[in-house]
Amino acid sequence: MSLHNEIQKKAAEHLWLNRPWVILTGAGISTESGIPDFRSPQTGLWNQYDPMEILSTEVLFNQPELFYKIGFPVLMQFKQARPNLAHGILAGWESRGIVKGVITQNIDSLHIEAGSKRVLEIHGHLRTAHCMKCLRTISIEKLESFVRDVQIPPRCRCGGILRPDVVLFGDMLPSSFEQATKLVQKFPLLVIGSSLQVSPANLIPSLAEKLMIINLEETPFDKKAAFVLNGKASTMLHFLDEEIKKLEEKA
Repeated sequence: MSLHNEIQKKAAEHLWLNRPWVILTGAGISTESGIPDFRSPQTGLWNQYDPMEILSTEVLFNQPELFYKIGFPVLMQFKQARPNLAHGILAGWESRGIVKGVITQNIDSLHIEAGSKRVLEIHGHLRTAHCMKCLRTISIEKLESFVRDVQIPPRCRCGGILRPDVVLFGDMLPSSFEQATKLVQKFPLLVIGSSLQVSPANLIPSLAEKLMIINLEETPFDKKAAFVLNGKASTMLHFLDEEIKKLEEKA
C-alpha cells in the first residue's frame, strides 16, 4: 500500500472513531456538478465585472437593473446543477450516524436534493425570494418569470423590489451562521472543498476542537488539521466511504 493510501486509510479510521462529524462545504464540492467557482479567474464569468460589486446590496438597492441584468443570470446557473457523488455520500453518512449536520457556503441546495436532512445554508439559497418592502415570499421560479417576462427590476404587487434569498456582499448573516458556530463547538469538523479564506466561513474551523480537511489546494488551517487530503471531493469521499464500510462490517 502506498503512503498516500495509508494516510487515507488512517483518515477513514479517524472519521469512524470520532463520529459523528459536522461537515463544512465550499464551492469545491459542487464544481463536479458543473458549477464554476466564481472566485476563480479561470471561470471567465467575471472578466468584465467584479462579483463583490454586482452581487452586493449596494448594487441591488441603488442599481437594481444592473443586478438583475448581470448578477441574477449568473445566480440562476446554480439552479441547473444536480447533486454529485460527494453530496450523495454525505447524505448517506448522515443516515448512518457518521454526520451530524452539514454547514454549507453554497447556495445551490444540492445537499438537500441529495437527501441531507440537517443543512445550515450560511449564504442562503435559491429556492425562494422575497419583497424588500412587505417581505412577501415567492418561489424563485416566479421571480425568474418576472425577470424574464414582466420587468426588470421585478416588483411585488405592493411596489417593492423582489430579491432572491441569498446572502449578498454587504448583507447581514442569517441566523444559520450562529447555529453553525454552536454546532461546530460540539462535534469534530470535516471541511470539504473550501479554501477557508472567505469571511465569515473561515472563522468556523478555529472553533473546532478536531479538524479534517479535504480540498484540492492547501488552506490556512492545514497545520491545525489531524488529516489533510488533497484531491477532488468525490474521489476522496468515495475512498473514505469504502474504508468506513469495512469498519462498519467489523463493528
